[in-house]
Amino acid sequence: MRLSAGVLCRAAGAAWRENFPLHGRDVARWFPGHMAKGLKKMQSCLKLVDCVIEVHDARISFTAQGRNPLFQETLGLKPHLLVLNKMDLADLTEQQKIMQHLEGEGLKNVIFTNCVKDENVKQVIPVVTELIGSSCRYHRGENLEYCIMVIGVPNVGKSSLINSLRRQHLRKGKAARVGGEPGITRAVMSRIQVCEQPLVFLLDTPGVLAPRIESVETGLKLALCGTVLDHLVGEETMADYLLYTLNRHRLFGYVQHYGLGAACDDIERVLKSVAVKLGKTQKVKVLTGTGDVNVIQPNYPEAARDFLRTFRRGQLGPVMLDLDVLRGHPTAKTDP
Repeated sequence: MRLSAGVLCRAAGAAWRENFPLHGRDVARWFPGHMAKGLKKMQSCLKLVDCVIEVHDARISFTAQGRNPLFQETLGLKPHLLVLNKMDLADLTEQQKIMQHLEGEGLKNVIFTNCVKDENVKQVIPVVTELIGSSCRYHRGENLEYCIMVIGVPNVGKSSLINSLRRQHLRKGKAARVGGEPGITRAVMSRIQVCEQPLVFLLDTPGVLAPRIESVETGLKLALCGTVLDHLVGEETMADYLLYTLNRHRLFGYVQHYGLGAACDDIERVLKSVAVKLGKTQKVKVLTGTGDVNVIQPNYPEAARDFLRTFRRGQLGPVMLDLDVLRGHPTAKTDP
């Protein structure tokens, strides 16, 4: 997204927040423990599976806490492919470094995809077939078809991947329901065919997060990518963290998108400008000494929701929320 020279110069000279106030925020409340039942069911189905495809959001490629650690021990017994979806929303200018970093963590089989436009999806079945062919299938050795489990945190595109594979290989439409918010898939489903040659079936699964998210900042990154319902975290809190992240990484697409005069680090001022521009205001009755007066005020929650929605649609430009990890910098310090 191209910005004017004046905006860029003013933004470059500005001093941005070096930390974000994370104290007093209850991450456990954001990620309730109802996912344990789904996780137990998924683990019981693994004996029927030849390979595991783990889908994750490319914007948070290194946010390992988002990938459930309870799977790690079991996954070691099965061929594993990491699909980093929503590549169209991620800043992949340093994709080679991303791949090297992931390989250093033991993740050697990685594919970037955009399941909405079927980008790179055709690579999945050949890679999976090769992985299964070079592995020991144990008691499944006599089965001619392959069964693959698709796992991942909520709202990263697991069902979208299944539908994309069906379009690519079977020329058929949707078999799994998709949506723009977490919790669309709520149960481990029956097998869904996605390919004829070789004969491949996939198991769609509900999104499962780690039982405990250690870092509040990690929780905020996951929340920005839609892994939990916004109201559990708070739209204005998420909008503020998004603004903090965009400014810190010198990503000023929001300035042009909303027609702001310059980049700003004050979320209240930004949301006020957004609300006024979009006509998202509300009448508030104020008591005065001479009677009640109706005052027009910006609707901050509505403005925050639009800010988040615009980011998730990619209208603010591609973003890599784990950029600090990639560059070897520590994540932002929390306030004491």
